[in-house]
Amino acid sequence: MSSKSTTKSTDRPFIVLDFGSQLTQLIARRLRELNYYSEILPYNAPLERIRAAHPWGIILSGGPSSVYEEGAPTRQVEDLMKIAPLLGICYGMQLLARQLGGVVAQSLEREYGFSLVKWKEPLGKVPLEQRVWMSHGDIVKVPPASLKVVATSEAGHPAALKGPGVWALQFHPEVSHTEQGLALLQAFAAQECGAEPNWRTPHVLDLLKDKVREQVKGAHVLCALSGGVDSSVVAVLLTKALGADKVHCVFVNNGLLRKNEYDHVLDRYRSLGLNVVGVDARHEFLSALAGVEDPEKKRKIIGRVFIEVFEKHRPGGVEFLAQGTLYPDVIESVSFIGGPSQTIKSHHNVGGLPAQMKLQLVEPVRELFKDEVRALGRLLDLPEDLIERHPFPGPGLAIRILGEVNEESLEILRQADEIFINKLREKGLYRQIWQAFCVLLPVKSVGVQGDGRTYEQVLGLRAVTSQDGMTADWFPFAHDFLREVSNEITNRVRGINRVVYDVTSKPPATIEWE
Repeated sequence: MSSKSTTKSTDRPFIVLDFGSQLTQLIARRLRELNYYSEILPYNAPLERIRAAHPWGIILSGGPSSVYEEGAPTRQVEDLMKIAPLLGICYGMQLLARQLGGVVAQSLEREYGFSLVKWKEPLGKVPLEQRVWMSHGDIVKVPPASLKVVATSEAGHPAALKGPGVWALQFHPEVSHTEQGLALLQAFAAQECGAEPNWRTPHVLDLLKDKVREQVKGAHVLCALSGGVDSSVVAVLLTKALGADKVHCVFVNNGLLRKNEYDHVLDRYRSLGLNVVGVDARHEFLSALAGVEDPEKKRKIIGRVFIEVFEKHRPGGVEFLAQGTLYPDVIESVSFIGGPSQTIKSHHNVGGLPAQMKLQLVEPVRELFKDEVRALGRLLDLPEDLIERHPFPGPGLAIRILGEVNEESLEILRQADEIFINKLREKGLYRQIWQAFCVLLPVKSVGVQGDGRTYEQVLGLRAVTSQDGMTADWFPFAHDFLREVSNEITNRVRGINRVVYDVTSKPPATIEWE
């Protein structure tokens, strides 16, 4: 689709319509990797809103529903076809097929996980036999007359359809598991839509600064710092956009931090030139968590107490609270755009926030993934060791202690965590891993130490590789490394006599245990 509009090409987006998939934001993220600007809208966004964006193309996401079910999310695809080329993915393909005259039905067997797709004609750099990721129980049983089948699955079902201004894929090109998935999106963007790849990280940074200035309109902002790269990038970004006098950074010692972390991180923030104060709120958090075991209750309590602390310690005139919320936090807690996706768990700074707040939220990196935030951090000249720091959850060690949180359990976990992380750094493994941590389990086991019987707690080790936190796989440590870590923890940390290693990917598990 060519454009004769006066709209600048860098302002023209790809519109991704969200039908409830947990992977919707990955579509937009992959387009940004290819340097195309993209926006996500609800599946039922007004037609005029879509038309006014003057999009290069429109992508219909996957979703958990069946297109033939009553109440399934739907809209008229022929109206969209008059605006821009369409790409349907999974549920989006089935919606296109059904509305254009085809038949969609439940399959006798689900196609889930890796599958081999065979293409009937070459398409850019995509191999004729392509390994893809599928996740669906419905199939296009009869394709519409206007679309031809250009690829089939191992089971012989249509895996890709193509027609004038319409592409459709039964699999997910946006996930890293799909071979040459980016090449497919690139082919759609360039060949079908004629899009210009003008989206770059400096542009993103300028856009975020402008959005922050527009939102706060000169008001003062309280910036919540956690010690991680996300909130650090937000603090530096806000400081550069608004000035240090208007950005009041607060680093809270909630009693749930790692060993010596409070003093170390506070010193680091001061060295970055941030207008920062430290607040010791250990008593408030641990008192509120006393006796609480349910992980959702923990997260909501921590979210509430954080807000109470920030409101108590905010300088006069502050109207906004800034947080380093990322998209993976949002998609697990609430539907990103109000669509039909399901809640996985509440994050303390998203689903855990109290209903009534006296401060308005500023979340400039809410639509970004961790690696995109790290790219912004480099552009903002943050130190590399801070940029590459493993993610640390806002609720801290509270969700790494399964069961009630108390001082004794926190101290045991801090000691074990320090041993594990230091060993990763010592062996040169830290940068190979997306996230690593220890989990204190609510289980005791019998052991023998010093010729005597012990009955102490079990510690779980977790280390995963990932690109964006949406999917992850466990890291394949050498046996000697695990033996060394286990021996050191059981010898040095009183209260632990057994160490186990978590070998579960995401999905089916989440990265954190709670």
